[in-house]
Amino acid sequence: MRIVGLMKTTLLDYPDKVASTIFTGGCNFRCPYCHNGDLVLDFANMEPYSEEEIFEHLNKRKNTLNGVCITGGEPTLQADLPEFIKKVKDLGLLVKLDSNGTNPDMIRKLLDDKLLDYIAMDIKHCKERYNEVACMKNYNIKPIEESVNIIMNSDIDYEFRTTVTRELHDINDFAKIGEWIAGARAYYLQPYKESEQVISKIFSTYSSEEFDEIINILNNYNIENVGVRALD
Repeated sequence: MRIVGLMKTTLLDYPDKVASTIFTGGCNFRCPYCHNGDLVLDFANMEPYSEEEIFEHLNKRKNTLNGVCITGGEPTLQADLPEFIKKVKDLGLLVKLDSNGTNPDMIRKLLDDKLLDYIAMDIKHCKERYNEVACMKNYNIKPIEESVNIIMNSDIDYEFRTTVTRELHDINDFAKIGEWIAGARAYYLQPYKESEQVISKIFSTYSSEEFDEIINILNNYNIENVGVRALD
């Protein structure tokens, strides 16, 4: 595992849990609004954490932590992710995975082996416009569709989520996303926020009234929980 970041304690990354968040380096997408740009573009120059350092921390805090969130970058690019998670689970901790859904085989394996307790998958855009956000030429989104199906048919807690920018997302695009993930347990909109590590600082987000309009659209698709996170 190439681990290049550690947040020792968070109340935000794992819903309703006290967790530590582990950041892996590297991603196969280049979403221009990504707020972890250093983990995508410069991770090779970042000093990695050893597994010994990570597990020293987790062992010390295992009686106060509920779980561990593994994010990135894109964690499913790490071939030894299952072995790492097994060690976390052996400590009695819950595991949440954040993923872009491009590696359905890894997601299926983790679910089949009962290694995940929660998964959050990004939905970058509607199917027709996926490449506009991922910045991949002619990317075939079949793996994304497969991951959506795997997750929706799993027996663990999950959510889908979209980081929303005015420049990349039209309000009417969310009808297509709603149709795609109709019947899902949870779908959250995350307003774009500026940060030091954003890859391209040219974006903005919608107003609260416009988000209300998007929610009204999504409420037509039998999604159990639809909401907006951290809207100022």
